[in-house]
Amino acid sequence: MRLNKLLVLSIAAVTLSGCVQQSLQGNVYTRSEARQVQQLEYATVEQVTPVIIEGDKNNPVGVGAGAIVGGLAGSTIGGGKGSSIATVLGAVAGGLAGQALQEEATRVQGQEIVLRMDNGKLLSVVQEVENNLFFRIGDKVRVLRSNGTVRVSY
Repeated sequence: MRLNKLLVLSIAAVTLSGCVQQSLQGNVYTRSEARQVQQLEYATVEQVTPVIIEGDKNNPVGVGAGAIVGGLAGSTIGGGKGSSIATVLGAVAGGLAGQALQEEATRVQGQEIVLRMDNGKLLSVVQEVENNLFFRIGDKVRVLRSNGTVRVSY
């Protein structure tokens, strides 16, 4: 019984660590992006639309942890072949539940920002909302571009 509790706690810790997602905010950089040259332009915010940025469905941690927990739960049902079948079904159901929980845990509030660049062109960028603060129409912002990544910041 004590071993089962330890196993479940370990799985929960691994699952939660798998929920960590790379930030999609405009002022967060990965280690490899630091000290890299970026093209800088200025723009005015024309429109802001709240959006939801879907979570990470492909992280194997949520699926794996769910499958393990589901398999363990299923293995306690029945005996013989019935226990084996319950273990497999529990693992499959747990994996699907783990995937859904992973996606939900990593979903974030985003904003689509339509910008009028100083050269007159329009640009649309979707990024995560930071501290629940949306950009506002008329804001003067910086637009940073590097290797296909675009960031909007003040």
